[in-house]
Amino acid sequence: MIRTLNEKESVKLLETNYIGNLSYIYQNRPFIAPITYFFSKKNNVIIGYSAEGHKIKAMRKNNNVSLGVSDVDSVNSWESVLAQGRFVELSGSEAKAQLHLFSLGVKGLIIKKEHRELDFISEFSSKIYKDDLPVIFQIKIEEITGKMRRH
Repeated sequence: MIRTLNEKESVKLLETNYIGNLSYIYQNRPFIAPITYFFSKKNNVIIGYSAEGHKIKAMRKNNNVSLGVSDVDSVNSWESVLAQGRFVELSGSEAKAQLHLFSLGVKGLIIKKEHRELDFISEFSSKIYKDDLPVIFQIKIEEITGKMRRH
């Protein structure tokens, strides 16, 4: 049976995961890229980062984006959520604070879901410690929808 997730179920799926597929538009064409993210339920935003490149340039031009997250056990047992919103680039102390929240949040999820300890953010992400600083961003969520199937 396939059914629509209610808002509470959709939020739970978003907040208990840290890898999703970011969708954005570039030159009137859709693109999707997997990203590591952290959902701040308190602020109703998705926090992410990326090196300067294709997706950042695209999101600066068209800030309408979405993030899809799925938990799939089998073809008959899955949940999926789509968070739609607007890309907002952060800078200065706000960017540093959000990156700190991101790193603590993702670290906590990895410890909880994968039952392993992490000492440094570089253990799950290589872009943080490169020479160029990453672009820190939020997706200000405007709508969350979800579906699930259980057989």
